[in-house]
Amino acid sequence: MDEGIFAGGGLSSRIEEIQRVYLSDNRPWVVGYSGGKDSTCTLQLVWQALSGLPEEQRRKPVFVISSDTLVETPVIVRYIDVTLERIDAAARAQGLPIQTQKVMPRVDRSFWVNLIGRGYPAPSRRFRWCTERLKIEPADEFIRERVAEYGEVVMVLGVRTSESATRAQSMSFHKIKGSLLSRHSSLLNAFVYAPIEAFSTDDVWTYLLQNDSPWGNDNRDLVAMYRNAASGECPLVVDTTTPSCGNSRFGCWVCTVVTKDKSMEAMIDSGEDWLEPLLDYRDMLAETQDPRKKRLYRDFRRRSGQVSFIGDSATPVPGPYTLDFCRELLTKLLQTQVEVHRNAPPGENAPLIHEAELHEIRKIWRAERGDWADSVPSIVREVLGRDLDWVIEDNVSFTREDAGLLDELCASNGVPTELIARLLDVERAAHGLKRRHAVHTRIEDIFKQEWRDVDEIVAERRRQLIADGLIPDVDSSDEDERPELAFDVETNT
Repeated sequence: MDEGIFAGGGLSSRIEEIQRVYLSDNRPWVVGYSGGKDSTCTLQLVWQALSGLPEEQRRKPVFVISSDTLVETPVIVRYIDVTLERIDAAARAQGLPIQTQKVMPRVDRSFWVNLIGRGYPAPSRRFRWCTERLKIEPADEFIRERVAEYGEVVMVLGVRTSESATRAQSMSFHKIKGSLLSRHSSLLNAFVYAPIEAFSTDDVWTYLLQNDSPWGNDNRDLVAMYRNAASGECPLVVDTTTPSCGNSRFGCWVCTVVTKDKSMEAMIDSGEDWLEPLLDYRDMLAETQDPRKKRLYRDFRRRSGQVSFIGDSATPVPGPYTLDFCRELLTKLLQTQVEVHRNAPPGENAPLIHEAELHEIRKIWRAERGDWADSVPSIVREVLGRDLDWVIEDNVSFTREDAGLLDELCASNGVPTELIARLLDVERAAHGLKRRHAVHTRIEDIFKQEWRDVDEIVAERRRQLIADGLIPDVDSSDEDERPELAFDVETNT
């Protein structure tokens, strides 16, 4: 093999460096593995380095962690699962201290629970709420557990300075003088080692194509995956300097941070037609970001129940998706799952949304969003033709019929239905409790929220802005025709 392509004097010096760092202390290693070319190259180099050590020196554990956001492209879910099984089996057979672990977000932090359950809008460049919850938190939690167990850990990442100027700057800033390690940007007692930091893309491919996978994968399949995806990869995300991987074969299929999902389009063009419903669903989510259509899908109030305005204007900042639209999103998601499973190749039947997420969404809709109709079981039954093991509420609960009656009563008395529903939910939650001291506080909080009609709120805001001299006193009849500013703020504050 031509070793001249590797920065620092060739492959042998790179292997020796990895061995030297491994033997320099007792800190366990955590290798980030996404299945992409950079993480595969990194893990193979580590594997090769450990294989070259005497057995008695291979004492320090190496944890290979892979992040599953629960919204990964189905093809990649299976690819990663199979690969992790092969890595475990090969490590045992070859006597290497390597073990694998998938890290996933907690159910209450998952993509669907936030988007469909709480109504968070589809992620955008300005409001990329998904990265922290789906990627950084699960990886950080695993690292903290290892730090608690061992005192300190070294993260081995397949990051390269040539891929991102921001990443290169961050790596340089946290570098430890006189050491090959960097300090982790946010986690105490965690250090970062990047063995392919100076590699070019050609270096990575040359190594992979000239060195067989020690766990039995075919690296030529990796080349084909990249060719079909027409894109890069999504590394293990450990901080916010990592760029979006929405165009990646190894990213989330729901990613709306990018304008178009070129990767999914390329996969479909290359023969993976069964993935087309995923692209359609993702494009539907992206359409909700159109400033001219936001008010069709989103509440004018924030999740706090208050109304905020964009700058010195009378345009409300869009809040979460409405409950009605969330019901539509869940229905279409389950329909997409049915269609994908019907047309998928054998073995490609991973759920798009997990049962635990459906239970969590139901709980949020019932407790926080006034879903008296208990919509989730009905939607699941209608689309999937079956029931899950739903929790039976043993306290006072309201029904679809109750909701209809409440609508009639509130309409005839000019009172917002949601306000009364929320007040009744407070009483329902406290039913049977001996101590009810918090009830009055919760009732007061509900009354502090904004319950007026949006037109009344906007009109009041305009009058105030005119009085303050911030906008001219002109006819506002065509104001609704102006597109909203493309501006999103977090909706849970």
